[in-house]
Amino acid sequence: MLLLGIDLGTSSIKVAVVDATTQRTLVTAQYPETEATILTRQPGWAEQSPETWWEYVQQAIRKAHGSGGYDPGDIAAIGIAYQMHGLVAVDKDRRVLRDSIIWCDSRAVPYGDGAFAAIGEQRSLSHLLNSPGNFTAAKLAWVKDQEPRIYEKIDRIMLPGDYIALRLTGEVTTSIPALSEGIFWDFQEDGLSEDVFNYFGFDKSLIPAIQPVFSAHGELQAEVAQALSLKKGIPVTYKAGDQPNNALSLNVLEPGEVAATAGTSGVIYGVSDRLVYDPASRVNSFAHVNYTEKEKRVGVLLCINGTGILNRWIRDHTGGGADYASLNREAALIRPGSEGLVVLPFGNGAERIFNNRIIGAQIQHIDLNQHGAAHLYRAGQEGIAFAFRYGLDIMREGGMNPSVIRAGRANMFLSSVFTEAFVNATQTPVELYDSDGSVGAALGAGIGAGIFRSGKEAFAGRLPLERVDPVRAGEYEGLYQRWKEVLNKYL
Repeated sequence: MLLLGIDLGTSSIKVAVVDATTQRTLVTAQYPETEATILTRQPGWAEQSPETWWEYVQQAIRKAHGSGGYDPGDIAAIGIAYQMHGLVAVDKDRRVLRDSIIWCDSRAVPYGDGAFAAIGEQRSLSHLLNSPGNFTAAKLAWVKDQEPRIYEKIDRIMLPGDYIALRLTGEVTTSIPALSEGIFWDFQEDGLSEDVFNYFGFDKSLIPAIQPVFSAHGELQAEVAQALSLKKGIPVTYKAGDQPNNALSLNVLEPGEVAATAGTSGVIYGVSDRLVYDPASRVNSFAHVNYTEKEKRVGVLLCINGTGILNRWIRDHTGGGADYASLNREAALIRPGSEGLVVLPFGNGAERIFNNRIIGAQIQHIDLNQHGAAHLYRAGQEGIAFAFRYGLDIMREGGMNPSVIRAGRANMFLSSVFTEAFVNATQTPVELYDSDGSVGAALGAGIGAGIFRSGKEAFAGRLPLERVDPVRAGEYEGLYQRWKEVLNKYL
């Protein structure tokens, strides 16, 4: 019995096929090979086409089939992970009305700020666990105000993963975690937020049917099954945002457990059994995949928009066509501290850790006689690690003090330079696993289909590949403080 996981990322679609019996990953595939485009029609805007997502999903599944590593007829359940906080709007015929306003788009900040002030800061934080900020509800408010003709045609709104499930099954569903990440959910009332819907003037009929994360969200339509060489009626049994799903894939389900990822954006994600929130909304709290009314499991999420996207920018504009592995090798030849070169990675929209301010990416203290491309490679990776430290200090203020952080050996964690800087800057060990979002989505599908009785069973036997402990924390503390001095000039 096989499980298919789909990870709808910003840069690409990844799919994995996992053997449910052995929990072994048989095949992974990615489409497109080059990083997908983010549409930026105006400064601070970020959009992608849901139709393009769907085309990429189909191509990735066909690519996985083409490996010959399994029989597609043995796939028994499908799980979906997706980029969080995006807005997809469809009409009554389920046609997309506009490109998706995605997670790193900044245009809706004033709408969220207005809601925060009108609802009241303390009420917002205690009921929503967040300021409405720049999340899905505020994005929908922007459409309502700026594109009223489109808004009038909306029959349902959804998050990106809900849309992929719609294309697979023809059904539109959502979940409490999805609604919480969109800032539509009232944690005190355990229901849709009257405050948010009344302030923005939204009709609750825009919200799809609410179901548990681990449940049947529809069955594969016959025409889709035929097009993708799959069996008709395969259930979609799991949908979760990429960061809760990343935590699931690393078996981070219980209070005190912490995960990290460093892809296009960077995230530290810890689980709490309390309705915790940051008074300044610099880190955010959402319902975790295993949240229930009886057992509160809240994911506390630190997000840094400018992470892998900075590393990509440096590669594209100074790397001369080199791959990331080559950049990592060159960076490793430079001493920690990059001979005084400092990089701030914050060039991908409004950063929540700075109260939704846009401070831009910065390169400081260039010595034209001393610094070369390799210094920039290392300084970029160190700057990303120091941004994680800055955010983790905020989480520590709220009582999140991880003794170890789990991460997949992927993206920035493939670099020994970044991993060393991360571990020593945060002064926290990291356990690296052979895991990614598509594998987590596949195993999540197994939980939702009842193939596994629990998350612990689904991830039993998945041991870390490596543990990296801090060995130069003192040295990196000094480098971090110097980096922070540069940052403070922009705050």
